[in-house]
Amino acid sequence: MRKFLDRWMLPGAIVLGFSLYMLYHLTPALHVWGYWLHPLVSEGQRLVIALLLFFQFVKTSPHDLKLSRWHVWALLVQVLSFLGLAALVLCTQGSLKMLLECAMLCMICPTASAAGVITDRLGGNLAATVTYLALINVAATFLIPLVIPVINPSATLGFWAYVGHLAWKVFPVLILPALLAWLIRYTTHGLQRKLMRWSPNSFYIWGIGLTLAIILATRALLLSDLGLWTVGGIVLVSIFCCFIQFFIGRKLGKDYVSSITAGQTLGQKNTGFLIWLGYNYLTPVTSVAGGLYAVWQNLFNSWELYQKAHDNYSAG
Repeated sequence: MRKFLDRWMLPGAIVLGFSLYMLYHLTPALHVWGYWLHPLVSEGQRLVIALLLFFQFVKTSPHDLKLSRWHVWALLVQVLSFLGLAALVLCTQGSLKMLLECAMLCMICPTASAAGVITDRLGGNLAATVTYLALINVAATFLIPLVIPVINPSATLGFWAYVGHLAWKVFPVLILPALLAWLIRYTTHGLQRKLMRWSPNSFYIWGIGLTLAIILATRALLLSDLGLWTVGGIVLVSIFCCFIQFFIGRKLGKDYVSSITAGQTLGQKNTGFLIWLGYNYLTPVTSVAGGLYAVWQNLFNSWELYQKAHDNYSAG
């Protein structure tokens, strides 16, 4: 059963999340729960993210979180591509502007909490992934509020109000798990050892998180009421952004850490944050890009895990 889950959990979670939302969407008797659906799923996903980060911090000492040169290069890739796309958005209108906004969000979106889980299972460097996760979340929290009011003048919030909104979305699920994990590390060593032995099972917690992410993605797609050509454009943009970031990450990693570590760190995104950001602060249909990105990155993750399992079987 464990081998079956390891191989099929991620694509299974994608299908399950899509099926659950479609069941709700096509069953009028369930619509009475619609008012509660989005906040419950959204907050449930935040809880899953916090749990995943907690188990990563349990395995990681604060002394292991060291800045490396590849972290700086990866930050530059995300920041400069985001700023460059923002400049193009200012020069365009209509559907092209919307597609460029989708690309902007895909490029600046912080690293997913599950990136460490997948990196660890693939034999990468967990501490390096957690370090970059913290760096990009801080960078995005201060950079996004500088850019969004420029490209979306209808947004009335000031800079610090934006920072506050983003920080409240990001830091409780980033800082609190770290503080709790490190408190346990330095006060109750027996509990920490038990948690470390259990931490490989956090991969299965991510299956729940992915199911919730796909529910949000399906909801965003159906509520957007997009035309076929527009959906096709967003599909292409999200696939390209996913491919290019995994590709660049793997190229960077070969010289500094490992292709697996840097590839997962740069390519695997917190798509729940991406959906929330697009829906609340840009053209709402841009949130669909986050949902589609979740599908592409997890199909790629599934392929990577399959290859890893196949290689281990061949070596055995």
